[in-house]
Amino acid sequence: MRLHKPFYAFGWSQPFERRTKPGTFDHPRANDLMKLLRYGASGSERPGILDNDQQVRDLSAHVDDVGSKTLLPDELIRLSTLDVKDLPLVPGRPRLGPCVSTVGKFICIGLNYSDHAAEAGMVIPPEPIVFMKATSAIIGPNDDIEIPLGGKKSDWEAELGVIIGAPAKYVSEENALHHVAGYCIVNDLSERVFQFDHQGQWTKGKSHDTFGPIGPWFVTRDEVPDPQKLSVKLDVNGHRYQDGSTSTMVYTVKFLVAYLSRFMTLHPGDVIATGTPPGVGMGQKPPVFLKAGDRVKTVISGLGEQHQLVIAQHAPRSQDNELSL
Repeated sequence: MRLHKPFYAFGWSQPFERRTKPGTFDHPRANDLMKLLRYGASGSERPGILDNDQQVRDLSAHVDDVGSKTLLPDELIRLSTLDVKDLPLVPGRPRLGPCVSTVGKFICIGLNYSDHAAEAGMVIPPEPIVFMKATSAIIGPNDDIEIPLGGKKSDWEAELGVIIGAPAKYVSEENALHHVAGYCIVNDLSERVFQFDHQGQWTKGKSHDTFGPIGPWFVTRDEVPDPQKLSVKLDVNGHRYQDGSTSTMVYTVKFLVAYLSRFMTLHPGDVIATGTPPGVGMGQKPPVFLKAGDRVKTVISGLGEQHQLVIAQHAPRSQDNELSL
């Protein structure tokens, strides 16, 4: 079941139209695909692109990084005209970092799949549930996942990530996707003890370091004809737990972009995690949660794969006395 309310149902008489039309990809292209990525050691990533042979090519001569400026429509158009096979080949299998740098806002949508709401024992929300995830949680797609100190119910949530490419404020649903640069995989990892057993908002259960792997790359919008027709799968230790489709979203991608743009300006590089299908650990009978040594694999059709090892976090050295006046 999909609930799809017109904007007047939320008290808005008419959607605001954007005044300028962001660039599109209706032009000759040198590339058959546009999968932008970042590779290298953590904190020293370089911009790259995936070629048709699934090899990484270096983009450093053309952009400084895959960040907010690179995601602007005109920049994506410029990059799409490059002949990828002429770019330097990156040898070996480099570490892949988060596919977007300097994410300004990491916005999450809760209970956006009707079947996930049912397994969680919660009602479908009359409006999207919106919460923030700390950007310090962001890691590369294959980096280790840490179970936080005091965590007993660390859980997985495979999600379609939406990356904003053109500023969006009061945009209509009809034009919302013009403000999207592309799509990626997000695992909205969650510590359920912090999320539900403590008072307050969900953010503290969602924001532990390593709880936001994004990537392996982001695929430009024109390569995904319909974001509501993507399969979403997640395995733990080879067992398939999540096997859903974005077609069962309560609120679609274009609706969410338009909806959020009424409460905050969406900027290039902002990431929206659009909710998870059923099959999360807390929904199993009995519940199943992540433990050290587990291996997690997340796949969304056309967007690649993530692979993580789960590790236990050791008690860090106290920083209470490290600051001096």
